[in-house]
Amino acid sequence: MSLKGINAYRKGNLKQDVANADPHKLTLMLLQGALDRIAYAKGAMERKELVVKADYISKASAIIMHLRDTLDLEVGGEVAENMFALYNYMVERLNDAHFNNDLNMLDEVSSLLTPIRDAWVQIPEDAKQEAYEVQRQNRQAI
Repeated sequence: MSLKGINAYRKGNLKQDVANADPHKLTLMLLQGALDRIAYAKGAMERKELVVKADYISKASAIIMHLRDTLDLEVGGEVAENMFALYNYMVERLNDAHFNNDLNMLDEVSSLLTPIRDAWVQIPEDAKQEAYEVQRQNRQAI
């Protein structure tokens, strides 16, 4: 199978995964997607493929900005505010990494994002279901 065929297959599977995912799974996919793109950017930076590096950093930044922008600051309070600031910092560091071709800055963002992804994986199923129920009730109250 050609690389083009493999990529089309992956893209189809990703669309199916997204269509079937709950909010927890979608967030996990975004976190992993950002980490993957940072790793790809790092490889491109090491190979001096500047256009490819820029593309992956841009994609990682867009994912992190989406995560930031979907935080509910009213409901999440101080925790959400802290996450918002952390996501902002990560985007700034990705931009700095891009402009300075600095692998250490990419590693720093990965080291900040990885524990968030790892904690997200550890959320118990009953806690997820409780959060979905609260969210559903809040929507009905509006």
